[in-house]
Amino acid sequence: MNQIVSPAVLEADAEDLSGTHPLFAAAPRSVEFNKLRKRLMRNMREAIEKFGMARAGEKWLVAISGGKDSYGMLALLLDLKWRGLLPVELIACNLDQGQPNFPKHILPEWLTQNGIAHRIEYRDTYSVVTSTLPQGATYCSLCSRLRRGNLYRIAREEGCSALVLGHHREDSLETFFMNLFHGGKLAAMPPRLLNDDGDVEVLRPMIYCGEPDLEKFAEHMAFPIIPCDLCGSQEGLERNAMKAMLNDIEKRMPGRKDIMIRALGNVRPSHLLDPKLFDFLGLSGAPKDGVSGG
Repeated sequence: MNQIVSPAVLEADAEDLSGTHPLFAAAPRSVEFNKLRKRLMRNMREAIEKFGMARAGEKWLVAISGGKDSYGMLALLLDLKWRGLLPVELIACNLDQGQPNFPKHILPEWLTQNGIAHRIEYRDTYSVVTSTLPQGATYCSLCSRLRRGNLYRIAREEGCSALVLGHHREDSLETFFMNLFHGGKLAAMPPRLLNDDGDVEVLRPMIYCGEPDLEKFAEHMAFPIIPCDLCGSQEGLERNAMKAMLNDIEKRMPGRKDIMIRALGNVRPSHLLDPKLFDFLGLSGAPKDGVSGG
């Protein structure tokens, strides 16, 4: 039976960055880069441990888009595995969605050159999105659903128990505020969830990693970045507004993003307004019929 990796194993060698994956052979040897890498790996290990993501002997499908976040996630996961801190099998997967001018050669070449097990899958979801939605509409939601459905299928075909996504701290906070402002609910991106069919988990091991750190990491590692020309380049997205708001808060009050992401794991139901989460009517002295006196 598969076993969850113990905290002791994940903490082993916590400060030792020697013996790294060959992908890091050309990485800088500077103190700045070592501190950055240690911070990212520490954040990733914390998420894997806290949310019980790693089970020895399982296989993970690591979604890689060609953006800074997925490159960084794959590199960090490979390094953890290389040093014996992540006892799962990894296979990288890129879903080519048929976007115009998408450089199809970059990811296969990079993955092959670095000896990384991978699968490249072509599905023209671009045409589906553009033919379904009116001109000027935001593509992100439909594009994401189509992409996720294909990745679940690929995970099944590859015998993977989990689909691993490169969402980071800012992604989760932006989702929280979008739900707060526009959805009227308190919800963010979960670090771990089970798909509707109950056969594939979705893992987000970078949920504590900051986007600025991942940007610097990508620059130091010289990843061959592929920009998103389908949804990420569209103007006026609500997510962009949330990003700008959070960046303004962080600029005026440094460290707020870290405090906010920790707050999502420090919930006090008795101090919110949801009677489904806390029995307000059952409090001593509260009228049982919901009618206040006086």
